[in-house]
Amino acid sequence: MNDRFRDRFRTDSEVDALPPHALLKVVNIPEATPVSPWWLIIRRMIYALVLIFVASTVVYLERDGYTGVRTYLDAVYYSSVSLSTTGYGDITPVTQTARLVNVLVITPMRIIFLVLLVGTTLSVLTEESRKSLKIRRWRKHMRNHTVVVGYGTKGRAAVTAMLADGVTASQIVVVDSDPEVLTHASSRGLVTVQGSATKSDVLKLAGVTRARAVVVAPNMDDTAVLITLSVREIAPSATIVASVRESENSHLLRQSGADSVVVSSETAGRMLGLATVSPSVTGMMEDLLSPDEGFSVAERMVGDDEVGGSPRNLEDIVLGVVRSGELYRIDSVEAETVEPGDRILYIRRITDTAAEANPQ
Repeated sequence: MNDRFRDRFRTDSEVDALPPHALLKVVNIPEATPVSPWWLIIRRMIYALVLIFVASTVVYLERDGYTGVRTYLDAVYYSSVSLSTTGYGDITPVTQTARLVNVLVITPMRIIFLVLLVGTTLSVLTEESRKSLKIRRWRKHMRNHTVVVGYGTKGRAAVTAMLADGVTASQIVVVDSDPEVLTHASSRGLVTVQGSATKSDVLKLAGVTRARAVVVAPNMDDTAVLITLSVREIAPSATIVASVRESENSHLLRQSGADSVVVSSETAGRMLGLATVSPSVTGMMEDLLSPDEGFSVAERMVGDDEVGGSPRNLEDIVLGVVRSGELYRIDSVEAETVEPGDRILYIRRITDTAAEANPQ
């Protein structure tokens, strides 16, 4: 089955093998403080006017060394035609001092002025070179990040939860084929890769082989299975969390290599059922699932002073103990005593977390 899937989605050109300058339309690394293009144009115009003013002042102070310069307006006229390389020839430097000033002052200004005139073209070339260098550095140094495949409703919610839980935006890479949703992801400071995640070269370009975890959240269950197969093949050690709409497909994802499977339709159905019987329970569940308000379910390492004790006696409201990758509920025998290296699954107060993150 794996070979059939690979043959179906095989591509002749490997995207991950392309040089950085060829990936400018594929990989987008957001800027920290984007600058408006209008401000760039205005700034260049200001620089040009400053150069003309400085050159005019220099020429006017040495007006005796020029033919035809009597007023400051004459100096401005000469500076304008000289810096723009028009050079009508009606005003020329005649003394040695004036010619030396032209060589040492006016000529360098003329070069700078020309650079400003063609600044748009140079800016585009420089920007592309800078982005290519940035992509090269990113591909070289990106490690232990999280790749989110699919930036629909589920993908966006997963990213929101990770950001609220302390994961930095620079450590999340979003893969999707829709440019509009990638623009939204980029506005949140996320690195984006445009392309179909069913192709292994796109996954490699997103750094899946070096990723800590991969969230598989496409809209179609069969696509989720194919992506999970590809991810597990090229990243055997990555943690794969996948989502499916229907529960009957969850076993296919586990067989494909998913470490955890979330069934979206069943989860939504249970919430709807709870809402009809006990709306307050539904409100609490939504509170626990909302990472930026009220309470949330979190996981932390056990403290040295907590080893040997019962998790029921801890200050936190403990739901379970994670030991060697296995989750034991609080009512299980394995969770009666906390052991070194355990992780505690507990209910975290968002207000307390915010206070710790922003101490007065």
